[in-house]
Amino acid sequence: MKFGLFFPMQMARPWSEEQELQLFQDSLDQAELGDQIGIDYCWAQEHHFLEEYCHSTAPEVFLAAVSQRTKRMRLGHGITLMPPAYNHPARVAERIAALDLVSGGRCDWGTGESSSRIELEGFGVNFVEKRSMWAEAVRQTALMMSMTPYPGYEGEYFSMPCRNIVPKPVQKPHPPLWVACTNRDTMKLAARLGIGALTFAFMDNREARFWVEEYYEIFCNEAVPIGRAVNPNVAMLGGLMCCRDGNEAKKKGMTGQEFFKYGLAHYYRFGQHVPGSTNIWENFLQSPREIMAGVAGVGSLAEVQDGFELMEEAGIDQSILLHQAANYQHRDIMDSLELFGAEILPAFRARAVEKERQKAERLAPYIKAALERRDPLPELDPIPVVDAYPLLWEGKGVDSTKLTPRRSVEGQALWKLHVSGVAAS
Repeated sequence: MKFGLFFPMQMARPWSEEQELQLFQDSLDQAELGDQIGIDYCWAQEHHFLEEYCHSTAPEVFLAAVSQRTKRMRLGHGITLMPPAYNHPARVAERIAALDLVSGGRCDWGTGESSSRIELEGFGVNFVEKRSMWAEAVRQTALMMSMTPYPGYEGEYFSMPCRNIVPKPVQKPHPPLWVACTNRDTMKLAARLGIGALTFAFMDNREARFWVEEYYEIFCNEAVPIGRAVNPNVAMLGGLMCCRDGNEAKKKGMTGQEFFKYGLAHYYRFGQHVPGSTNIWENFLQSPREIMAGVAGVGSLAEVQDGFELMEEAGIDQSILLHQAANYQHRDIMDSLELFGAEILPAFRARAVEKERQKAERLAPYIKAALERRDPLPELDPIPVVDAYPLLWEGKGVDSTKLTPRRSVEGQALWKLHVSGVAAS
């Protein structure tokens, strides 16, 4: 089993003017340490307007910075919001490819459709149609990264003409593709589409084993790739705060883990939010606490090791460590990671190499069969010629020198400079 670090960029109220700056700088230090101790992945999510719960709105920027402070850690854009009102598919293709290039081919492309009302309505995304939007955008974005040129598309939720999207990623045909899964149905969908499942649902090892076995059964028998490659993997989020004294670990870490779950529920299930005003942290402190799964990594060395070994036995391919939450202190996070890296991680890393080899051998015929079920690449014949505007207007009775913008004096002046330059050339 591999391990990843998860960066939700949480900031519980009240916060100072400098706190966001410090949070991002501390996160870069944590990612660099993760790379040094042997953590395999760094995951950063995209959310918008989710005060206190998530201040990670431009993960490609953070991950690009991480790429320059790490050597081997893979960079998980987990996830990219795919409905076109959030991100046009061509922009996603460009950003993922650019991140793959600056990192030397270490990008993983996580996707999602979004679920919170505060985000969906903020960008004008229809809740009922968001999954269809996700599927259309993912399929076309994968084509954009893997075709030269992209033939264009007339779709239900976005359309664009033939263009060659550049740059192209290092990893061919595109970086490994994942989808965020908060329930069993989405995980089954991931298997059917041949993509990795990022499960941000808290569960125990018995439930995890059932989900994993079901995922691989569906993948082996039904997978029809939505992308141009497959990525059979199950990654699961779990908390981490590791200390030699288990009571100390729970004192430092349990409240933050509980707040992460509460903040998620606030925006996705029961919360009433007044932008810029609602104090989620204060509401959380006044709410009854619930016993929660997914915190086997909060405790002593023995407790943490036992907890992750149970997840390894359940067949999880990657445990994503929620090492940063709410009131966690940077020094405590760094100490926890250093202890985890020195005392627990080496044994897992040693076993992971052989397990990966066995898995690749076992799945090889199923991967081959899935790739054979892919849709054929769309054809384009002939490739259209795109004229510059003066050529487009030539012979059509349009005098480009008289096409003057009417919005402002400044705009008219700039246009006159432009057309004089065209005439001179």
